Amino acid sequence: MNNLESLGKLLIFISVVLFVAGILIYWLGRGLGIVKLPGDIIYKKGNVTIFFPVVSAIALSIFLTVIVNLVLYFLRR
Repeated sequence: MNNLESLGKLLIFISVVLFVAGILIYWLGRGLGIVKLPGDIIYKKGNVTIFFPVVSAIALSIFLTVIVNLVLYFLRR
């Protein structure tokens, strides 16, 4: 029974994390402009636009690292 309780807690935690991530992605996509972070490179020439999301990739990497470490921390408890 203890394993099922642990699994239930893990599923609730993951659900909350996914909900918060979904809200953040929704807000960033609607008006905060995640693609407009300083340090992201946008190259436009004629009909060609190339986007290099340098800072966005670093920010996403840090965010995902924190989330994964939190999940692993709660799994080990």
